[in-house]
Parts: sequence; C-alpha cells; structure tokens
Amino acid sequence: MKNYPVGNRLAESKLPESLRALRHRNYQLFFGGQFISLSGTWMQSVAQSWLVYRLTGSAILLGLVAFASQIPVFLFAPIGGAAADRSSRHRIIIVTQIAAMVLAFILAALTLTHRIHVWHLFVLAALLGVTYAFYVPAASAFVVDMVGREDLMNAIALNSSLVNGARIVGPAIAGILVATIGEGWCFFLNGASYIAVIIGLMMMRVTPHRKVPLPGSPLAHVVEGFRFVWHAGPVRALLLLLGAVSLFGTPYAVLMPIFADQILHGGASGLGLLMGASGFGALLGAVSLAARNRVRGLGRWVAVSTAGFGASLILFSLSHSYWFSAALLLPVGFTMMIEMAASNTLIQAMVPDNLRGRVMAVYSMMFMGMAPIGALVAGSLAHRLGAPNTVLLGGAVCIVGAAVFALRLPKLREEGRMLIVALQMTGGSPAVEATGEVSALTTQD
Repeated sequence: MKNYPVGNRLAESKLPESLRALRHRNYQLFFGGQFISLSGTWMQSVAQSWLVYRLTGSAILLGLVAFASQIPVFLFAPIGGAAADRSSRHRIIIVTQIAAMVLAFILAALTLTHRIHVWHLFVLAALLGVTYAFYVPAASAFVVDMVGREDLMNAIALNSSLVNGARIVGPAIAGILVATIGEGWCFFLNGASYIAVIIGLMMMRVTPHRKVPLPGSPLAHVVEGFRFVWHAGPVRALLLLLGAVSLFGTPYAVLMPIFADQILHGGASGLGLLMGASGFGALLGAVSLAARNRVRGLGRWVAVSTAGFGASLILFSLSHSYWFSAALLLPVGFTMMIEMAASNTLIQAMVPDNLRGRVMAVYSMMFMGMAPIGALVAGSLAHRLGAPNTVLLGGAVCIVGAAVFALRLPKLREEGRMLIVALQMTGGSPAVEATGEVSALTTQD
C-alpha cells in the first residue's frame, strides 16, 4: 500500500522541518483524528483507574484491571502483526477503531445507569486489549505507507507528540469531570471521540490492497517475524531493554491513584494533574525527537534516557510533596518517551518492509504486552511493600538495564549500521531471504 504520487503529498507545503511528515495528506487526516480520539482514550484510562479504586480501594485490583486490558496484546499481537503483513492495514485500523468505540459506549452505559461492577471492567478491558493487539501492529506499520521511509522518523516523533499532547489534555479533563459529574461521562466522550478518527480514516486515499501469495502457513509467518528479531542483535537488544522498562518502570502509572490519594492527598483532580505532568514531559521528549532527521546517535539517547527514567522514578518515590512530585513527573515522562520513540525509530530503520507488521507486533508485545505483567507485579508488591518502595525498585531495575545496554552499545551500533546498509541496497524490502541475511550479518553476536 503506497501513497498516491499526486494529491496525497502536499509538495509545495512550507511546513517547518520538524513537521515535514504533515506534507502527506493521509498523515494529516490520521494525525487530526487521532489527537481527538487519543484525548478521549487517556480520559477513559484515568477515569477507569479511579473507578476501580473508588469501587474497591484495592491496589491489587488496580493492577489486575490493567493486566486484563493489556495482556491480550502480549498474547495476540503476533497474530495481529501477521495480519498486518498479509491484509489491508488501513482496513484493520478502521475495524478496530469501530470496535473500540462500541466498547467505550457500553462502558459508559453501564456506568451512567449505575449497573457497573468490577467484573464488567475486567471483561471490557480484555476485549479492548484484543482490539489493540490488532490495531497497534497495523497502525505502526501503516505509518511508512502514509509518509514513506524519508519521513518515517519524523512521523514516529509526531505520533509520540500526538499521544502525549492527548495525554496532557485527556487526564486534565478527566480529573475535572470525574470530580464533578462522574466517570461515566468520560467513557461516553471517549466513545464519541472515535467518530473523528473513523471519519479521517475513511477520507484517506490509499491504493487498494493487493494480496500477494506468501509461502508457508500463517504460523510460519509469525515464526519468521520472531526469527528476524532473534537474529538481528540490535533489534533484539532494543526490544529486551524496552521490555524491562515496560515490566518494571512504566507500572508507576498504575499506582498513581494511590500516590494521588494516600501519599500526596490530591484526590481525583490531583490524579489528572499528575498524569498531565507526566504527559507534558513526554510531549517535550517527542518534540525534541521531531527535530531530528537521522538515526545517528539514537542508541546513546536510548541508554541515557533509560537511566534518567530510572533515576527520576526513584526521586518521585521518595517525595511527599504534591507539587515537587508533579515536577518530577516531567523528567519521568520526558525520558520514558525518548527511550520508547527512539527505540521505535531505530527498529523501523532496520526492518524490511515485508516483515514490518510482524516485527512491530513484537515491539507491541514488549511495549504494551509486558506492561500488564508489570502492573500485576506492581499491584502485588505495592500491597506488601507500599507504592513508593515498588516504584523505587522499578527505577533501580531501569538503571541496571541502561548500564548493560550502554556496555554493549559499540558492538550493537556497528551491527545496526550493517542492517541499514543491507536494506538500502535492496530497496528496503528483501524477501524471504531477510532472516538469513540478518543472521549472516550478526554471526559475531
């Protein structure tokens, strides 16, 4: 699936270099709709965590609901990635967004009619997780279809800016709405926000998907993606570090209602502001990446930002001042976004087009799929050790992971350069021979 050469790209646009991906019409439609939809998604996330906490007062159940919402990504993302490489990514995105909209309206109806129970939250969270297992690999791979390889790095950074701009707006609105009219209206507004992205997707002009027969079974295609990741040393190292950060570091967000209520005494509105502070920091991180147009040096950014993320979490865990904690969440969000977006950019630069959906599915497993396991562990540890000690421990693990990655960086940098050169020589799309080619390039690993 490629862009139309005329009309789909605004060639005479005088956009700044940091916004160059917005020259593409399809990406403009995607960007505008997603900002509205993601603001609603963040609003629902904050409202749902507060609803669970209000109904149960349990740190363990906070972790369990987060686990139910994201574990399907870990389980089903490989299938979603194979589907993204075999079917129309555009169509997959539309279908999954419609499904997410329906689930949000069901959650709103149950909450507004006071029929909501914790088991409803588990079921709806799990179903939403299944939709993300198909949406995330397709959407990640669809970016290159919208903007091409030349603007891919900028589009990834703008996507990160989009997510975190919404992460500021959504939680702030959610905090106000939850405190005034309740969680149900947050869920309803989230459902309505999907209308914008669905309209934008349907307005896109994309070439019809052309089915290309692929040898082997669907299972063999899934295994091929894992084989590429395993043999490509730099890709494997980036994904392992990302998995460690998602498992031990990012669950701090799951425990945020406890910090907001019991430690910092900010209540529901305070929770929204804390999440917004983290989102603002992440937005700054994404904007700093948007100005870059080369992958050179990003490996160092990954190592430094991961260590900074861990250090910021440790300081946050020790704070008992609301405003100091909010200030500390700025570097937490900034460094977390640098690590994740830089890893995404580096991986996509080293992946052949015909494996992109499957490799991005593994990225989804590490980024989103490990988070629910981390949420479950964090909820259990917080029940025994307390939320501050749990976050402190996660920050320490991130620092250790960053140190290990930094020690291996010189070797990984050379292997990554060889992978990128191999893709440039073959036009970015080596066929089935890709995994064998990568294996030959990384035999010294």
